[in-house]
Amino acid sequence: MGHGVRALRRKGGPQGWRASLARWRALRAVGREGRSPDAPDREGRSPDAPNPESGRSRSSRRRARSLYLSSVSDPASLNPFRTLLRHRNFRLFWLGQTLSLIGTWMQTMAQGWLALEISNSAFIVGLVAAAQSFPVLVLSLPAGHIVDRSDKLKLVKVAQTLLGIEAATLWWVTYSKHVSIAWLLALATANGVISAFEIPARQSLVIELVGRDDLPGAIALNSSGFNLARVVGPSIGAIVIAQLGIAWCFGVNAISYGAVLVGLFMIQLPAWMPPEHAVAPLDGMREGIRYMRGTPSIAALMKLVTVYSVLGVPYLTLMPVVARDQLQLDAGGYGALLACVGIGGVAGALSLAALGDRVSRSRLLSAAAYAFSGLLVAFAMVRQASAAYPILLAIGFMMIVNNATANSMLQHLVPNELRGRLMAAYSFVVVGLSSVLGSILAGSVAHAIGVSWAIGGGGAIMFFYALWAFETRPELQSRDSTSESQARATRGDMT
Repeated sequence: MGHGVRALRRKGGPQGWRASLARWRALRAVGREGRSPDAPDREGRSPDAPNPESGRSRSSRRRARSLYLSSVSDPASLNPFRTLLRHRNFRLFWLGQTLSLIGTWMQTMAQGWLALEISNSAFIVGLVAAAQSFPVLVLSLPAGHIVDRSDKLKLVKVAQTLLGIEAATLWWVTYSKHVSIAWLLALATANGVISAFEIPARQSLVIELVGRDDLPGAIALNSSGFNLARVVGPSIGAIVIAQLGIAWCFGVNAISYGAVLVGLFMIQLPAWMPPEHAVAPLDGMREGIRYMRGTPSIAALMKLVTVYSVLGVPYLTLMPVVARDQLQLDAGGYGALLACVGIGGVAGALSLAALGDRVSRSRLLSAAAYAFSGLLVAFAMVRQASAAYPILLAIGFMMIVNNATANSMLQHLVPNELRGRLMAAYSFVVVGLSSVLGSILAGSVAHAIGVSWAIGGGGAIMFFYALWAFETRPELQSRDSTSESQARATRGDMT
């Protein structure tokens, strides 16, 4: 123990090391039993009975545990991982999801590169990406009604299993040399059909894992896991392509779904209770649309998300073309470009998780929107890889701050009974419109007048839309508390 105390003392002044020592002692006293504070222990002793070995009652150990948990999850703390420390279910979900996303990004990188190798066409690259998202565009709104009336955890389990089967099929047809543009389009479409239900269910599940108070941190950590996978996945994918061939990027992704399924089956939630009042699917969709249109803050946020998804996100779809034709890079260089976006995204997400509610979300959203669009214009003019890497780091940072902040604001405003439908509309825009309309539009512009005009032109339109929106829309200028008041008033009108 003396060595541990000396190590703590070296970390700071008297107050710092004494506080750290208190936390360390509290954790040792509590141990890792993981039982309910009011439950009897393994020998059947009551919570207040003294422990023969330590002389301490369960209630005192419970107080010590509370002291420790409050120290690691203090809202004033800048620890971005405090939400993971507080919630076991979210920890299981996050770890499994992040490992699975590494495989997903390997598949995304390999699928875009394979489409370019087979077709040698920027339009086909965009078309494959659009095929994966078109079902999300068509099915998201009815899927949202189903999500609101289903056990979300069970729905996510089924969807993740089916996505693993789709990845295994893509591995097989590529490995057996039967792959073609038709196969890529068919399997991308199957992926989109499953994702139309999985994305809103997964997004809506997060609040059940952490509660409303920790929702912003959980969303930011989900973004950090997504972007950590964006870094690691393409990096591993480039190595796998060089050593084993492109088919094994799909094979590793199929295996990675085992990680998320293990985590999902370990999650323990209260038994799901079906809604008391049945609503017809069409009426449920109308109710969700009426809520989004009738709540000014929700409507303004969704319009901003739509513009930025359609015009901003497709730069990722065109990245294989940028890498090969504009920066003269190979598959390894393409992976490095995606990794830079991911590193920036991880930094942005962790910064957002650490900030919590210290900064007004509406002000943070406006700053990120301006910066993201301006950086896209700068990236469109780059012709050297050495200049592209730092710009993509900044793009990844601002894109995630922009997206995660908008997502957090939306989820704070929506009532629980409409959460699935709002998240379905969100995925309709972010996944469906961005890839179907955005990717086809960007691919067509790139094919006609060049990839620089497709990316830079979109960035310029985004910038001027943000300038107009934040200057003229009072819902985006208002404080977060005012937006929440508007949402509550609208909920009252609906009922």
